[in-house]
Order: sequence, then structure tokens, then C-alpha cells
Amino acid sequence: MSIALVGARVFDGAHMLDGRAVVVGNGRILGVPLERDLGTGIERRRIEGLLAPGFIDVQVNGGGGVLYNDVRSVDGIRTIAEAHRAYGTTGLLPTFITDTRETMAEAVEAMRAALAARVPGVLGIHLEGPFISPERKGVHDPAFMRPMEEEDIAIMTSLTEGRTLVTLAPERNSLEAIARLADAGVLVCAGHTASDYATVMEAVRHGLRGFTHLYNAMPPLAGRDPGPVGAALDSPDTWCGLIVDGHHVSDAALRVAIAAKGKEHMMLVTDAMAVTGTDLTGFELHGRTIYRRDGRLTTVDGTLAGSDLDMAGAVRNSVERLGLALPDALRMASLIPARFLRLDHEMGRIAPGYRADLVLLDESLQVRETWIGGNGN
Repeated sequence: MSIALVGARVFDGAHMLDGRAVVVGNGRILGVPLERDLGTGIERRRIEGLLAPGFIDVQVNGGGGVLYNDVRSVDGIRTIAEAHRAYGTTGLLPTFITDTRETMAEAVEAMRAALAARVPGVLGIHLEGPFISPERKGVHDPAFMRPMEEEDIAIMTSLTEGRTLVTLAPERNSLEAIARLADAGVLVCAGHTASDYATVMEAVRHGLRGFTHLYNAMPPLAGRDPGPVGAALDSPDTWCGLIVDGHHVSDAALRVAIAAKGKEHMMLVTDAMAVTGTDLTGFELHGRTIYRRDGRLTTVDGTLAGSDLDMAGAVRNSVERLGLALPDALRMASLIPARFLRLDHEMGRIAPGYRADLVLLDESLQVRETWIGGNGN
């Protein structure tokens, strides 16, 4: 059975369209005809606002009161995905941060089960650490950081469905290991790294695909020492995740990065924690209390611990704080991450054959409704 969504302005991933219908059936988009050209036999549903491709977030630590590190189960993954769906995220990578090998393996097994169960919105897993630098640890526990071994590679390459993203420090891992992961289909990103420019660029040549939360947990770009930030901006075929919350990175630094690299390889991420979708004022992470205050999540000493951000907020901030055009912000929340994930053949656009993963926004860019595989909520 098919249905035509009519009445809303449509952003198809490239252009703003007026007077169009979006025809959905069997979980896919069947067409985007002019509303006046719709046949008389098709069911119509009138909606108001802006209909856009659903948001895709490749860095989601938790939501709905659940932290993936703590609740390594299908139910935990489902809770996280449902919490973020309320903010327009129709595709995400639940993110498991630095921990023991045993718990990492459990997180991967939980993701295997979640993918088999077709949990709505779940696209795979992001393993952020433990193969990162203690010098740029952020809130990660250095007690769990360790060299990569064969057993780790086996765990990280074991998913046969979905996408696996691994964040590591290039200077602490061999080029051979990076190449092996990339050749196995793992998306490898640099993050929590103290690496120099040359080391990162060599990693790029061996399969490094992107940079996790650009600027954060890495040394700053300097005139004679460009470091990982310089490598990120100087490697045209890599992708960068940006946390646009006004706390992690200054607006000016984000504008400079976007101007240097261009928008087509910049994707919005949240780095969200368990508090998303709740009124919680804090939570526990590896025995430490994380406080939620004034839009920030920090330890008692002020160290940032993920973000209090959702994807709809990231889009609004990109428009209001960075001055981006709305189509650019929407692409950075949908089509660009789809390209990074190698899913842009079926996600990130409103076009025939694409998955019917959609978000309906009001004039203030608040979420009114979402669809995943054509199912509304």
C-alpha cells in the first residue's frame, strides 16, 4: 500500500521543492511528483512544515536514560534509538567508548542482535577507543587504553551487517592494522590523538576515512605544526564530525574549518550521552558523576563528557550560530553522513528508490514527526 504525503515544502537533499507530493510504499520512496499530477486512486495525507531526509548521527553514546557502555543489549540499543528519533534522527551508530575487551565484545554482540532484529534506525556500531592516546583522553578512562591485538581486530571486523566505525589514535596503531580494518570494510577515524600531521596523512593513505569530533581531544593547528586538525582540513577525501553546541568548539573555529575543507565532507554529530530525551541532571560514567548544567555535560573538574545535544539542535545551531544556509545544514545532517557511511545510494535523499526515512520540521526547525522505512511516529 502506498500513501502520498502532501502539503509540506520538500527538501530532497539538494533543492527546496514546492507543490510536491512524496509517495511512500513498502518502506521506500516511490516518487516525488507535483501534487497536481497525483492520480485519483492514491491515498493522501496532508502535512505542514518542511519534509527533509531523516538525520543520521554517527556518534551517539546514549539516550533515554541509557548509556551504551552500561546497557549492552538490544533493549538498550532500542531505547537509545527511540530517544534520538524524537529529535529527527532516523539513522544512528550507537557508540561504545573505551572499556575492557570483554565489554567491547559484548557491545558488538548486542549490536549483531539489534541488526538482526531490525531495530528501527540502527545502522551499526561506533567503537570510540580504546586504541587512543592517554595524552588526549578527554573523559575516557586511560586504565582501559591498550595496544591493538589480533583478538581486538577479530572483534572489530566481526559484524556482517551494518556499519562498523572505529576511532583510534594513528600514532598508537600500526599502518598495517589501519589498512587491515579498512580493507575489511571498517570505517576508521582519527580521534583522541596527539599525532603529528605526517603520521595522520600516512594513515589516510592506508585507509583512514575521517576524523571524530574535529578539534576536540587533539592538539590545535599551529603554523609549524598542523597536527591532526591540519591533516583533516588538508585531506580532501576524508570526512569530519562536528559538534555544533557552542561548548565543544567555538563558532569561529567551526566556520574556519568549513571554509577550509568545504561543506561536502563535514557532518554534524551529537556525541550525545544518556540524558538525551530525559530530564536527568546527571549520570555515572566509569564511577565518575557527570553533571548536566546549562547545556553542558562535565565531570566535577569541568572536563567535557560528551554533549547535551540532539541532531535537530545541531541543525538549528548550524543555521543560527554558524550562519549556514538551511539546505547546507540539512545535508550535513543527512546526505553527508550517508556518504561517509557509504549509504548514500539509499539514504540522505528524498528520491525514488531511497529509504523512506524522513523528518518533518516546523518553521523553527523543531521536529513534528519522523518516518523510518515509511513508518511514522
